[in-house]
Amino acid sequence: MFDIGFSELVVIALVGLIVIGPERMPKVARTLGHLLGRLQRYVADVKADIHREMQLEELKKLQAQIAEQARDVERQVNEQMKTVEAELNQSILAAAADKQGEPPPANPPSASPNSPPAA
Repeated sequence: MFDIGFSELVVIALVGLIVIGPERMPKVARTLGHLLGRLQRYVADVKADIHREMQLEELKKLQAQIAEQARDVERQVNEQMKTVEAELNQSILAAAADKQGEPPPANPPSASPNSPPAA
């Protein structure tokens, strides 16, 4: 955090001893220790909060990506189902027309003639 060496700490302690006096120096040092501890805990809490917020944002982005992929898969499945349904309807109409002796519809079915019609 701060770039303070041991020699600088000794100078600060000597100046504090001269200014504050030997009677009040232990009480002031204890108070400074408590304040520094509180400051360190506060900084650690702020860092933890920032880290949690960053993780939350990442999770929200991931959730949005997954939801988008799920919508894409659902859309593709629906398109495939419509295609298969249209092909089955054409094959059913062709089979019904064959039974009645009529020519098959204009669009020939893409399903094989050996496949059974859907119920």
